[in-house]
Amino acid sequence: MYMKATLIQIGNSKGIRIPKPVIEQCGFEQQVDLVLHDHELIIRPITHTREGWDTAFTKMSEHDDDILLNETPATDWELEEWVW
Repeated sequence: MYMKATLIQIGNSKGIRIPKPVIEQCGFEQQVDLVLHDHELIIRPITHTREGWDTAFTKMSEHDDDILLNETPATDWELEEWVW
């Protein structure tokens, strides 16, 4: 999608108006992330850290894929080469 917007004066700053359908489609709420990259401004919704982890951990547990790495047996190389 491509669209043009006009900068408007907001106090000592300038801003743009984002149409409501774009806000809804992008999932914008009260705050957004602004990223400057190669002279371009990227506006994206804020994602919450660890979002969806509970579902992923549940699936891992259901497939017995939730063992800790330190619980795996040592390999022959580790037993012979590793100096403690």
